[in-house]
Amino acid sequence: MIQVDDDGDVRVVTLDRPARRNALTPEGLDQLQRAVVTAPTPVVHLHGAGDAFCAGADLEVVGEVAEAAEAAEVTGDTGGTEDAGVAADAAGGGPATDQADDGNNDVERFVRRGQRVASAIEDADAIVVAGVDGPARGGGVELALACDVRVATPRATFAEPGVTFGLFGAWGGTVRLPEVVGLGDALDLSLSGRVVDAEEALRMGLVSRIVDDPRTVADELADNDELALRLVKERVRDRSPKEAQEDAEVAAFEELLAARSAEIRTLGRRNRE
Repeated sequence: MIQVDDDGDVRVVTLDRPARRNALTPEGLDQLQRAVVTAPTPVVHLHGAGDAFCAGADLEVVGEVAEAAEAAEVTGDTGGTEDAGVAADAAGGGPATDQADDGNNDVERFVRRGQRVASAIEDADAIVVAGVDGPARGGGVELALACDVRVATPRATFAEPGVTFGLFGAWGGTVRLPEVVGLGDALDLSLSGRVVDAEEALRMGLVSRIVDDPRTVADELADNDELALRLVKERVRDRSPKEAQEDAEVAAFEELLAARSAEIRTLGRRNRE
């Protein structure tokens, strides 16, 4: 369900399941992680096929996980039941997973798998641009939150609808959403399940731009220096204590000067002319 196309300095990663509004299966999550972390390009453009960005987790998988959890509660087997083998695979414990064990039971594996993939996107060397065109719901919003840059087309909409059917976004959504939009808007979105359009998403900082073609933003970023992009991402995302961040900032600046000294000297000469 994940299509990959390396186009110049941009890897285009497409969530390609349009009949299900690009809802994510466990295998799709693993494919997505591999597509992003192995990118040979400085920028990744993540988008959805068809008329949606991503509907989040496939609700059929969520149903299987719920059934497995209910069966485990009845039997007292919190590690998952023999009858729930399919659900265990779906939740992240099957052979397709990129890590041997995402958790101790079907529910934990389901949640940890999504968290793992979101964190992998966040920690990737490449700059990941989420181009949201159409609806982003639940896990789709959470994956976008893990991206470095989020842009929307005028037809984009966003929602965390979990509370409307008794759940909430557990793929890092309760962690990243307040960091991105602030506590007030995060609680509003998460507690109401309401849909916001691109303009409101821009106002609250959920996206940084509204554009007709999100790919143009990925191309714009890819025109910049690759090493500088990577080091800036590392520094801005660093959550170390302030003193440690400042020391790392000095080291990163020294690394750039050493690597690009000839180009910088040329720029200096041009400015003096």
